Amino acid sequence: MITYKKIDESYFGAYDKIPMLVNVKSVFKLEKIQNGLGGVLFEEIPVKESIKDLGVYENPKEYSKQFDISNWVFFMAFDNEIPIGACTVASKTKGVNMLDGREDMSVLWDIRVDDKYKGRGVGTKLFNMAVDWSKLNGFKQMKIECQNNNVPACKFYYKQGAVLGAINEYAYYSDEDLRDEVQFIWYLKL
Repeated sequence: MITYKKIDESYFGAYDKIPMLVNVKSVFKLEKIQNGLGGVLFEEIPVKESIKDLGVYENPKEYSKQFDISNWVFFMAFDNEIPIGACTVASKTKGVNMLDGREDMSVLWDIRVDDKYKGRGVGTKLFNMAVDWSKLNGFKQMKIECQNNNVPACKFYYKQGAVLGAINEYAYYSDEDLRDEVQFIWYLKL
């Protein structure tokens, strides 16, 4: 039986053990019309299949060392007692650039579901918990970051009603391993 609950820092060790893997089979390729002045077209194109481990970028046990997480919330999903999914929502925190200095916006900082449980509604339930918490706390908008090579996440956020609001081809340019990735910023009106 799958259960969900709000958690505190004592669960971060278990949270961190939930894999955050993306099976990359395709990417959204950008085609700029008239150098972008005429718009941007997206085409989903197949690529050589690979696994990207996003967990190397997110370690919940490190959050409080980097930020004041007193305005953050954490949720987890369990199959009996086994952790299978989790999400983090950040808000009202100095030093979190994703918040753009706004007090009326939350950020879906992290969401992950073990591959064995994908497609079973776990991610949707965690996402809805993040949305409900954000609404309850008076936020007007939720911001979400992903990349053009995380096509499943893009499709998921679109399905949840989020709107692609920003595209940054050079967000990861200083990291040679990520240089070819394009940052997508999604916004969800709450």
